[in-house]
Amino acid sequence: MQTKSTFQLLSLLAILFSSPAIAETKTAIFAGGCFWCMEKDFEHVSGVIMAESGYTGGNSDNPTYKTYEKGKHIEAIRISYDSDKITYDRLLHTFWRSVNPTDAGGQFCDRGHAYSTAIFALDDGQKELAIKSKQMLVADNPLPKPIVTPILDANRFWPAEEYHQDYYKKASIRYKFYRLSCGRDKTIKALWGKQAHAGIMY
Repeated sequence: MQTKSTFQLLSLLAILFSSPAIAETKTAIFAGGCFWCMEKDFEHVSGVIMAESGYTGGNSDNPTYKTYEKGKHIEAIRISYDSDKITYDRLLHTFWRSVNPTDAGGQFCDRGHAYSTAIFALDDGQKELAIKSKQMLVADNPLPKPIVTPILDANRFWPAEEYHQDYYKKASIRYKFYRLSCGRDKTIKALWGKQAHAGIMY
């Protein structure tokens, strides 16, 4: 006769082995100008768990909002996503259509290297997919100018200060005014037409 503890153990094992596999959380790093805007956009993509604002691509340690430009870093976001719900390919599709990849001088009203676009590949698989997605865009030629967004090997990502995280929630009025006055959405819509902000659900 089975004891209560044995029955409970067998029941637990049955649940564990009958349950679907736990989804894997993966990471992507994109730069697309103002990290406040990129963070908001990608936190409204189905399958994305969170997006974190930060600095990367530079040559200095411990960059801050006051120093990251001197270290040649750029504003970027680190995305955590559920690989069962969205693929890296789909994130790339949304990324391209949420920025102006033909602008080498910054993004929208934000000018300079600190606001340039880039895809930071975390491994060979991501790099291959990013290169392929860029090649497909070049072949389709949907934009009036050449695509200049580089695909780079990721280096260390430095999270931005806490007040930058979820800025679009913490200071929603100021954020909305900034985004509107910077012309981000207007430019993306003019550039991409019906494809603008593909995958983003507001």
